[in-house]
Amino acid sequence: MKKKAGIILLLFCVIFVVACNKKEDPTDIDQEETDDIDQTIEPSEEVTEESNEIIPDGYAKSRLTGLYVPGDVASSRPYAIMISNIKVVNPQSGTEEASILYESLVEGGITRHMGVFEEFHPERIGSIRSGRQYFASIADEYDAVLVSFGESSYCTEKIKELNLNQLSGLRGEGSTVFYRDNSIKAPHNAFTSKEGLAKGIAKKEFRTAYDEKLINHFSFYNTDTDLLGDQNVNKLTLKFSSYTSPYFTYDAENKTYLRFQHGGAHIDANSSKQLEFKNIIVQFVDGFSIDETKSFSFKQADGEGYYISNGKAVPITCDKKESDRSMVYYDSNKNMLEI
Repeated sequence: MKKKAGIILLLFCVIFVVACNKKEDPTDIDQEETDDIDQTIEPSEEVTEESNEIIPDGYAKSRLTGLYVPGDVASSRPYAIMISNIKVVNPQSGTEEASILYESLVEGGITRHMGVFEEFHPERIGSIRSGRQYFASIADEYDAVLVSFGESSYCTEKIKELNLNQLSGLRGEGSTVFYRDNSIKAPHNAFTSKEGLAKGIAKKEFRTAYDEKLINHFSFYNTDTDLLGDQNVNKLTLKFSSYTSPYFTYDAENKTYLRFQHGGAHIDANSSKQLEFKNIIVQFVDGFSIDETKSFSFKQADGEGYYISNGKAVPITCDKKESDRSMVYYDSNKNMLEI
């Protein structure tokens, strides 16, 4: 686990697992027998008022996690880093230090991860692979710098459309930002580091502070808060394809979900520790091929899903209006999702 000042912090405060084709119901939720499900998310009696919070000196709340981070971190744009997730490149390196981890299908039934990083330290993150247009759109939602080793032609068009800042291994900044591990066969051997990313930002002269107009995806509870409802989730399986069906098991002692994939625990090579998550959002989308090469895309303007935390699941909806930059998630009362 990531430790700072003797306090054990959560490895991942949010993970988005994007599953395709709502009609096929790609999730299996193992739960206890229940009656009617209360779909409301409400704070417990233990929640403190905002005014009673003790704010550490020099710290501010993260837009990504709701946790306190150093002030300069809280005000700085994050990186959205494309990370390969095929069997041959596992274990991944540095994934555990992402604040948010997205997972979605790409071509051929495999999934790819995009980690949104704000406070991290590893000298090895990867392996880095190419971007897709839907990942570029999500990166823009966080005002993040997209980090990839190239991208699809559709992604190139989306990057231009959004005027999205990108650090690419196939452009002039590539040798500054990325390095190759020659013990691994190309193209699966490209990695980056915190230092390389910082040098790339300086070389490209990208803006480093958040856009002041950016809207946050969520609101956050001040304390650890249980979901109100009867749908207990002890195991969650995601049937992305015949190639991969990752799953999560609930650790009741730590109140987190441990991730498994490709026949075993999902391990971060930098720490040799298993990935664990405090919050999981499963967003159902309609996926489809967009050309003869089987390039993949999906509709992400609105939809349904589940929010899972502390052993419970509640239904949610999401919406991204044409005029808005960010996807917004709502509870069953149509209030902005609080996590």
